[in-house]
This record gives sequence, C-alpha cells and structure tokens, in this order.
Amino acid sequence: MTDRPRILVAGVGNIFLGDDAFGVEVVQRLLRRPIPEGVRVKDFGIRGFDLAYTLSAMTDGEVAVLVDALPRGEPPGTLYVLEPDLGALGEPGTADEAIDTHGMNPLRVLQLVKALGGQPPRVLVLGCEPASLAPDLDEGQMGLSEPVQVAVEPAVEMVESLVARLLAEDQTGTRSGVTVPG
Repeated sequence: MTDRPRILVAGVGNIFLGDDAFGVEVVQRLLRRPIPEGVRVKDFGIRGFDLAYTLSAMTDGEVAVLVDALPRGEPPGTLYVLEPDLGALGEPGTADEAIDTHGMNPLRVLQLVKALGGQPPRVLVLGCEPASLAPDLDEGQMGLSEPVQVAVEPAVEMVESLVARLLAEDQTGTRSGVTVPG
C-alpha cells in the first residue's frame, strides 16, 4: 500500500424517491470507470449504519466524499462542494434522532459516528440541487428529473477532480480548502 490517503467516495440516497437517487447514480457511473489506488467507491444507498461504521473506522488523514442530493435553494441540477465544520456537529438528542431506517441524512450519520465513539474523518459533500426529493411517499418515483440527470456526468467529473486533488495534496503535504461554487 502506498502512503496516499485512503479516500472513500460514498453515494447516498433512496432510488425510490426521484432525485434522492442522485448520489447512487453518480457512484454507479464511477464504478464503471478506472478507480485510482487508495480510493474506494461504494453505493451506500440508505444504509446509514453501514456508512457510519465505515466512517468511524477511518483514521486521521483519510477523506470521505459523500455524494448526495442536497437542497440549498438553487436551481435544480446545480452542483456544489461543501466541507462541513465537523467541530460544530453536535450530538443527536436521542438514538431515535440519529437513526432513520427509511432514509439517510448525512448529518445524522456523522452524529452517529460520534455516538459510536468515533471521530469522523475529513468529509467533503458533493451535492446536487434536487427538483424533488419525495414526489409521492406512498408510491415513490423511480428516475431522476431531467435537470438532475443532466448533472450526473458533470458530478462524476467533479468527483474525479476532487479525488485527483486530494491525492495531490497528500503528495505535496498541503491541504487546500474547498471552494463552494455559486
């Protein structure tokens, strides 16, 4: 194994809730492309426990890139990269608040990592503004809206660029901040 950091690219989302499947779709496309050494790409779907345990096992110097639909009030399909302040994360009030068996809220997953006694690694979030996350909870909706579908390939390229930059940071020993587009 090289001395490069281990990087986890985690797709999250529910394929039955329209644009919530964005992260899953991006990761599925990434899995069909060459993956650099030291990088793990995985579709976590709505398995928040699995993601929490994976993150809690990561060590200092490792990085998680979470790919998810994330509403921020921008036009649907808008992509952005965020680096959350993990120091301001806080703890869940109760176990029920940290655990959602029918979905995955990345903030709650990170709180669960802390509740499990772990410390989340450096986390970057590649988000896409959804057109709709829950069109009809009784029937669901398969497939992404047109603007989010159009954003998938640029998101794949953004993940590849982020991974290349993270690998280069490790080789130079410098860590650059993340610029949030828009």
